[in-house]
Amino acid sequence: MTERQVTKRRILDRIDAPEDVRRLERQDLPRLAQEIREEILAVCSEAGGHLAPSLGVVELTLALHYCFDTPRDKFIWDVGHQAYAHKLVTGRRKQFKTLRQEGGLSGFPRREESIYDPFGSGHSGTSVSAALGMAEARDLRGDDYKVVAIIGDGGLTAGMAFEALNCAGELQRDLIVVVNDNEMSISKSVGAVSAYLNRIMTGHRVNRFREDIKKFLEEIPGIGKSVVKIATQAEESLKGLVVPGILFEELGFQYFGPLDGHHIDHLIDTFRNVKKLKGPILVHVLTKKGKGYPPAEANPDIFHGVGRFERSTGRIHENSSPPTYTQVFGKTLVELAQADKRVVAITAAMPLGTGLVEFAARFPDRFYDIGIAEQHAVTFAAGLALEGLRPVVAIYSTFLQRAYDQVVHDVCLQRSPVIFALDRGGIVGEDGPTHQGLFDLSYLRHIPRLVLMAPKDENELRRILATAIQYEDGPLAFRYPRGKGEGVPLDKEITLLEIGKGEVLREGADALLLALGSTVYPSLEAAALLEQDGIQVTVVNSRFVVPLDEELIGTLTRHHRVVVTVEENVVAGGFGSAVLEFLHTRGGRLPRVSCLGVPARFMEHGPQGVLRKRYRLDPEGIAQQVRTALQQGTSHRGTSHHGKATAR
Repeated sequence: MTERQVTKRRILDRIDAPEDVRRLERQDLPRLAQEIREEILAVCSEAGGHLAPSLGVVELTLALHYCFDTPRDKFIWDVGHQAYAHKLVTGRRKQFKTLRQEGGLSGFPRREESIYDPFGSGHSGTSVSAALGMAEARDLRGDDYKVVAIIGDGGLTAGMAFEALNCAGELQRDLIVVVNDNEMSISKSVGAVSAYLNRIMTGHRVNRFREDIKKFLEEIPGIGKSVVKIATQAEESLKGLVVPGILFEELGFQYFGPLDGHHIDHLIDTFRNVKKLKGPILVHVLTKKGKGYPPAEANPDIFHGVGRFERSTGRIHENSSPPTYTQVFGKTLVELAQADKRVVAITAAMPLGTGLVEFAARFPDRFYDIGIAEQHAVTFAAGLALEGLRPVVAIYSTFLQRAYDQVVHDVCLQRSPVIFALDRGGIVGEDGPTHQGLFDLSYLRHIPRLVLMAPKDENELRRILATAIQYEDGPLAFRYPRGKGEGVPLDKEITLLEIGKGEVLREGADALLLALGSTVYPSLEAAALLEQDGIQVTVVNSRFVVPLDEELIGTLTRHHRVVVTVEENVVAGGFGSAVLEFLHTRGGRLPRVSCLGVPARFMEHGPQGVLRKRYRLDPEGIAQQVRTALQQGTSHRGTSHHGKATAR
């Protein structure tokens, strides 16, 4: 029997909904947990995924579904990296092998996918806010179901999470927040004794007894209230010494924990008790990322989000060179920081994902991982820059959306020379709509004083980064794609770029291709395909969205009757829109302009190559767009045209 084969003897094969879990005997749950881990490992080793966090929450997931009446009770998973076991026991077991594949299951909770996913999640720190909103709506409607938010300890570094906790403590609605703490080790003191105390303290009788005693003491004439005050102060002083939850209790929560997140009996006893209590409750659970798979336990960061790997050894399948854009960025930043002590690096809990691990090791005093707090990262960088440093904020394109106000007011308005290195710009792939970096050109290009660029390859990325560090007249942002570079040689000596200047890579009289970033090389390939049909195309590496190379574009458009702009971004408000606006402002005879990009919709998950082909951003699609534009231009020959933006 192979690793992927399953038998009807598995408990998992009988689980088609959470009620099937609830029908099991407790002693069967550890076996089911092991089977779930085996299934997650089997699928992720072949297709990749968020392995370590999902392996760490198997027992927690089973305990929650065992104790609560889902889907009537609602689970809000923060981020969704933790939701693989949840998917397996909520009717998606047979489809689990399609995880993150085109047309298959999403890697995150999605409302469209299941009634057991009441809230979609892809960006951290949102669960408590969403859960509190649902709890408030429940009470306003007079309903009585339970709402549970499951948030990781990393998610608690998001300011939004504390805003929600503060509000929940004020509203005092029935809400359960489970903190999945996978950074702390589980010591013996957190084992049976601690779990026993929590079961006792969460029991309804104990809490009612405490309230009865308090009421009795308060009614003693003359001294009652003083006695209660002294007793409360003594209790709180003791808690401050031995209980890590004093912060949450000050926010208005009843705190229970920490619990061993892999001891399913203790979890079940606690959840069965706390669901009877009223008001906001926080349950602190300690888990181990990668639980049950030694390579992931030893390297949880590497196996947090991983590609295909050899299950028996944990060896990750690596494609041959060239290096990724992320790797080139990280090494180049180290190189530039050696020569310029002003350079500092900032990341929002993503040192590995943004390529800053080597920088952190080499320059620990100049590296800042500020947690999942993108708003703080941007304004913190503004302060650093205004005092003479050169902060490089390395962040995924999709996550910078969370700090839009700070980019506008704290950076651009004050002309603070912050450098934004936007990784995963464009089509990201298997992580789907929450992670596709398809909006950055549109949400950044209209902000005054911000220079906006995109490199055509990894060598130009080095030149852009060096240019950004030397540019001191205001903020600068550049985006680069996920994945391997083009394999071009890397110059030993990095030469700077002239701000606002593109380059002509190929000349042809029939059509003009204005390409940006990751679409430049596909546009060159498209030009080669068109040449076989006798169509000669000029290809421009535009480089800059802001400032646009108006001189070059203005000159070239006067000599071409058809212009096609190409970008891996939504067409609305992007690079093509900038070209159209310039041409209309300039006036005079306008060429036929066709803007090729992504329509204004949320892009599903799937391989990058497949998605690029679907949206005609591959060489064949670009070539066809040029042919179509030329045919339309010919059919209207002799008339005056206004630029026309088209997108599939």
